[in-house]
Parts: sequence; structure tokens; C-alpha cells
Amino acid sequence: MKKVVIAIDSFKGCLPSAEAGKAAAEGIRSVFPECGILSLPIADGGEGMLDVLIAATNGREVQLSAHNPLMEWHDTYYGISEDEKTAFIEMASISGLPLVPPEKRNPMLTTSYGTGELIRDALERGCRNFIIGIGGSATNDAGLGMLQALGFRFLDKEGKILETGNGKILMEVVSIDTDFVHPDLRTSHFTVACDVQNPFCGPEGAAYIFAPQKGADRKMVETLDAGMRSLAEVIFHTTGKDISNHPGAGAAGGMGGSLLAFLNAELKPGIQLMLETLDFPAQIKGADFIITGEGKADKQTLMGKVPSGILDKASKQKIPVILIAGSVEDEDDLYRAGFRGVYSINPPSITLEQAMQPEVARANISKTVAQICRSL
Repeated sequence: MKKVVIAIDSFKGCLPSAEAGKAAAEGIRSVFPECGILSLPIADGGEGMLDVLIAATNGREVQLSAHNPLMEWHDTYYGISEDEKTAFIEMASISGLPLVPPEKRNPMLTTSYGTGELIRDALERGCRNFIIGIGGSATNDAGLGMLQALGFRFLDKEGKILETGNGKILMEVVSIDTDFVHPDLRTSHFTVACDVQNPFCGPEGAAYIFAPQKGADRKMVETLDAGMRSLAEVIFHTTGKDISNHPGAGAAGGMGGSLLAFLNAELKPGIQLMLETLDFPAQIKGADFIITGEGKADKQTLMGKVPSGILDKASKQKIPVILIAGSVEDEDDLYRAGFRGVYSINPPSITLEQAMQPEVARANISKTVAQICRSL
């Protein structure tokens, strides 16, 4: 055995990607001590994406304070690549739902302003390429808060500038002033990790599908959707772009739509974006096999999650892929998709509480991978 690649997603709530990879590497070395092992931390654009991208590009963290969804100061960070040209931003780190106490969750009031502050800070440090993950937001402001932080101004029917961009002002926006927009946006490129295809508004849009989990009641949902429809018209008249039914425009409470309309962003599935950034096809050349995995493997694994992205790239080079997971369902579907082996790391008798303990998970990953290697 000359080369094995490890690309395991985080076991959510238990082990980050890098730790799962280290445990798998220990299992391989116990059987093939001379084998070359390439362990690549990986994520699908959600939790953990930021840290994976920083590590993959030998980048660094930038610590700063910005405004959380309630416009309160909050310490956070984003990443910059080693060449100082690319910024990695995770919307959830400053505009995420966990930053709002359950009793204060109200998408009429929450704002994405802090995400715009992170973008602005990176622009002023010289970054012109942006990779942004927009999962886990607390907002349904159509990205107005983010845009305000970048210099966009939204005016009502009397020509007055509307204050904090949130769900409440969506219906009030009649015109958009771009005279004070940050000048460096014109020469910047934005790529967005977006794994939902929901349109900007309507029955499958941002408000109806996602606002309830952010604290909206039925009346709020109807108000928010009406505001999104109205704003989509204003955006069309301002930019000439019709985002109302564009797939992914409804992501992150309409953030996807604003990124498309005003920053000419490219929306990509998270795993596709990650694998491109890692130059994954080049990294895996000559591998004898690849080990991938996630916390739970089932039919949904095949719907754009990390293992399915790994399998797709590996299949083009005829490299076998072995899938490990904390629990496995729909095994036949996974084998039919092309995985060479599918293994649960946990014995049948273990309780969920035991399995979720990091030291137990590490040991079980290492043991399972060693057993797989012995069988090859």
C-alpha cells in the first residue's frame, strides 16, 4: 500500500474533521506503517468550513469585533489565505442563529450587518477574492444589513434613508442608492457555498421555508414574504436582474439573492466549492484508496454531502472509496452509488451517549480503519 487519502467530514457534536482524520491515520499506520497518508480536513460548506479553508491554504485567522444579528458587539473571526488575496467568511460566525437567545429570535428584527462588516474589513486588508458560507443564519433581511455595511443605502417612498437592514424594512424599500458603495467591490469576486435551491420569495422561498425556525410566526412569515416580493421588484428595476425565482436566491433569508444581484456572486454547492479550493483531483492522484466519512450515512449522504462529492471525484480516477460513519442506514443505496465499503465505527451495543464521547469516537475510528486495512 503506497498512498491512502483521508477526507472525512466532522462527526457533528463529537469530532472535527481534522481529529477524525488523525484517528483514521493512526488506524492505517498500525497496519501499513510505511504507507504514505494524505489527510485532508473537509467540510460541505456548513459547520467547519472556515477552519478547513484556512488550514488548506496555510492561511490565518483575523480576529475582530462586529455586530451580531441583534446589533450587539460580538468577537468573531474570518480567514485569509497565505497569499493574502482570498478571504474566507462563515456567515454563521457573526450572523448565525446560535448567537440569538431563543426568546429573542425574530427575523423581523435580526440583521446580517455583521457579515458585511467582515467583508468590508477583508476588502480593506486587500482581499479581492471571497469564499462565503451562508448556512445557519438568524436573518431574513435579504442581505440588506450586509449591503448597508458595504455602503449601499436603502430609501423609502419619501426618499429617507432606512436604518438597520432587517426584515421589518423590506416592504419600505423603494429605491437603492449605490453612490457610497465600497469602491473595491467592483474588482472583487464572490463565490458562495450554498446547498439550498429555494427561490427568493413565494411558497418555497426564504420566508415560508426558513423563517419559522428563526422565530417567525405565521403573520411574520406572510409579512416577510410580501416584503421579499416587493424588494425583488426594486432590485429588478435597479440592477436589471430578476432574482425572485433564481435557485438559491432564498438561501440565508435572501442573502443568496443579494449576493447574486449586487456582488455578482457565483453560488455553488458547498462540497463542490471545497473540493475545487483543495484542488482535490490533483491531490488524490495515485491513491490506492480513499477513506471518507461523516456522523451518519444514509440516503441523504448521496445528496451533495461530503462523501458523495469525494466519491464523484474519485470515480473519475477509478480510485476505490470506503465510507465510515457513526451510524449507517440505507446501506444498499450507498453500495449501489459506488462506495467500495460501508462501515459503522460503533459496535451494536454502544449507547449514543457513549458513542458521542470524543475519545470513544477517536478509538472506534482508528480500530475500524485498522480492521478495514487488514481486510484489503
